[in-house]
Amino acid sequence: MSKNHRGSGIRSLPKHGRGTCAICGKENIKVLYEKEVNGQTVNICKFCNAHLKNVAVKEAPAPAPEAAATEAPAEETAATEAPAAETPAEAPAEAPAETPAE
Repeated sequence: MSKNHRGSGIRSLPKHGRGTCAICGKENIKVLYEKEVNGQTVNICKFCNAHLKNVAVKEAPAPAPEAAATEAPAEETAATEAPAAETPAEAPAEAPAETPAE
């Protein structure tokens, strides 16, 4: 797993990636994440970045109930098609294998 926001990855940034977070206002904190907030692209800290992602996940609709609803009819159709196949009881009777008489 790459670590872009540590060590040599931030040495080339001004002040080694430190500054004031545009959201929480903390000073001398690593502001390594660029996000668009109120129409402006600003640098924010790790904690505010995580908070924005968590808020976005909670506001997004959950896809799981929709997927479960679409899969259920598929299972029902598979169950109704299964009896259409020939079962061993309906299969034509085969002659028993003959054993050589001694």
